[in-house]
Amino acid sequence: MAVAAAQKNREMFAIKKSYSIENGYPSRRRSLVDDARFETLVVKQTKQSVLEEARARANDSGLDSEFQDAATHNGNDANTPTVEDGTQQDETKNGHLADADIGDDAGKADEDYTLTEEEVILQNAASESPEAEQAIQQAALLLRMRDGMGTLARILKTIDNYKGCVEHLETRPSQAAGVQFDALVKVSMSRINLLQLIRSLRQSTSFAGVDLMSDNNISTKTPWFPRHASDLDNCNHLMTKYEPELDMNHPGFADKEYRERRKQIAEIAFAYKYGDQIPSITYTESENATWQRVFNTVLDLMPKHACREYKAAFGKLQAADIFVPHRIPQLEDVSNFLRKHTGFTLRPAAGLLTARDFLASLAFRVFQSTQYVRHANSPFHTPEPDCIHELLGHIPLLADPSFAQFSQEIGLASLGASDPEIEKLSTVYWFTVEFGLCKENQQLKAYGAALLSSIGELLHALSDKPELRAFEPASTSVQPYQDQEYQPIYYVAESFEDAKEKFRRWVSTMSRPFEVRFNPHTERVEVLDSVDKLETLIWQLNTEMLHLTNAVKKLKGLHFE
Repeated sequence: MAVAAAQKNREMFAIKKSYSIENGYPSRRRSLVDDARFETLVVKQTKQSVLEEARARANDSGLDSEFQDAATHNGNDANTPTVEDGTQQDETKNGHLADADIGDDAGKADEDYTLTEEEVILQNAASESPEAEQAIQQAALLLRMRDGMGTLARILKTIDNYKGCVEHLETRPSQAAGVQFDALVKVSMSRINLLQLIRSLRQSTSFAGVDLMSDNNISTKTPWFPRHASDLDNCNHLMTKYEPELDMNHPGFADKEYRERRKQIAEIAFAYKYGDQIPSITYTESENATWQRVFNTVLDLMPKHACREYKAAFGKLQAADIFVPHRIPQLEDVSNFLRKHTGFTLRPAAGLLTARDFLASLAFRVFQSTQYVRHANSPFHTPEPDCIHELLGHIPLLADPSFAQFSQEIGLASLGASDPEIEKLSTVYWFTVEFGLCKENQQLKAYGAALLSSIGELLHALSDKPELRAFEPASTSVQPYQDQEYQPIYYVAESFEDAKEKFRRWVSTMSRPFEVRFNPHTERVEVLDSVDKLETLIWQLNTEMLHLTNAVKKLKGLHFE
C-alpha cells in the first residue's frame, strides 16, 4: 500500500530530545520540534517524487492497456464504458454519460489526463495484488455539472455499469461560473472500477470538474497510525544521522568500544516485539558510575527545584528499590512499576525515534525508552536521549496520574494529524514535557524532563534571566525555540489539570476529521466516526455514571449515619 510505503519513507526522521551544553561539549540540542520539521520537509519531497512518478506512468500508453485488461478481467461486457477509444458508440441511448460529449475533446482529455494525489494513493493500493484490485472501496465524488439535473440519471447509470453502489447523493446550486449544480456522490465499488469510473467521468464535457474527495482507509489526508498496541512494533523508525558512528561531534565518535556497545544494545531493542519481556542489560562498572554521578546530582537539586509530583514519584521509586545510586534500573522493573501506578508501560527503543512514532506510542500509554548509556566522558550531557535521561527525567512524572494523562492526550492528538500539526504538537511537547515549569505555592518548580536532568539549564530556567509566559497551547505551539543555548522563553502552567484543560480545548480546533479514544481493556485506539461507535461509548459512560451515582449515595448515607 502506498500509505505503508510513505510510512517507510519516514525512517530517516527522529526525535531529538534536548539537553544543555555542559562539560565543554559544543553540540546543538536534538529537539522533537526540529525532527518534526525535518520530517515534514522530507515527506513533502518524497510525496512529490512519488506523485510525479505515478503521473508519468499514468500518461504512458501502457496504462491504457492495463485499464482495458482490468475491465476485461472484471467481466465487463461490451456495453461497459471504456476510456481507451474516446467513443462509446450507442451508449447515449442506454443512459450512459459518454455520448456526443466525447469526441475530439474527449480524446484530448485522455491525452492530458493526470492523476490527483488521492488517485495515486488509490491506484498504488489497487496495484498491490489482484485481491487488492477487487477490494471494495468507499469514496466520495464531487461532480461539477455544467448541464441541468438531467445529468444525474446518466451519472447513476454509469456508476451502475461499473458495478458500483450509490450510498448517498446530494446536489446544490453551484457558485462557480459556467456550472449549474454541484453533486456529492458517495459510492462503493472495487478499486479498479472506481479508477475507471473517475477516468470515464472526466472524459465527458458535461462536467467542469470531477474530484475524488476522500476514500476511507486510503488517504493522503490522514496518515497511517497504529490502532493497537501491537502496531507499535512498526513505530520504530530511527534517524541515524546523530549516531556516534556518523556524528563527529558525538563524544563516542572515536571510541570503537563504545560504538560497539551501542550496537549490541540497539539490536536488543530491534528484536523486541509486543508482549515480550523487556530484556535485561548487564551494565558495566563504568556505566553504573556514570548513572551514580547524575543520580546524586538530581538528589541534591530535587528538594528545592522539582515539582511535588516529581518528588513524590521519585520517593516511591526509591522505596521500591528501583532508584538506587549504585545500579541502573532495568526497564522491565520500571515498566511494571508504572503499570501499577498509571497504566503506562515501557518498550525498548534502539535510538532516536521519529516525532510521529514517538508521539503515537504515548497514545497507548507506552513510553519508548533507550537502554544505552551516554559516554563516560560526558556524564551531564548527551547529544541524544539515553536511559539516564529517560529514567531520571521522564519516568517519575509518568508515575503521576495527572501527568500521565496529559502525556497520553498529546499522543492521542497526534494520531492521524497532518505534518504541520505534528510540528505544533512537537513544539507543545518541547515546552511542556521537556522544558515545562509550573506554579507551586506561588513558586516556580520544574517538571520538564530536560530541566530535571540538566543542571545548568535548570538553574537558568529558575533564575531571573529568561522570559516566563503563561502556558497557552495556541501560542506555545508556534513559538520558535532555541537549540544552541539555554531557552530564552519558558512556559508556566498553573497546574497539570489546567494544562490538560487548555490542551483539550486547543486540540478540538485541529483539522483531523475524527475523534479517537483509547480503550485500556483491549489496548486499542477506537476511531469515533460512526453513530454506532458513539452509542457504544455513551452506553459505557452511562454505566460509569451509574457506578459514580451509587458511590455518592452510599457516601452520603454513611455521612448521615
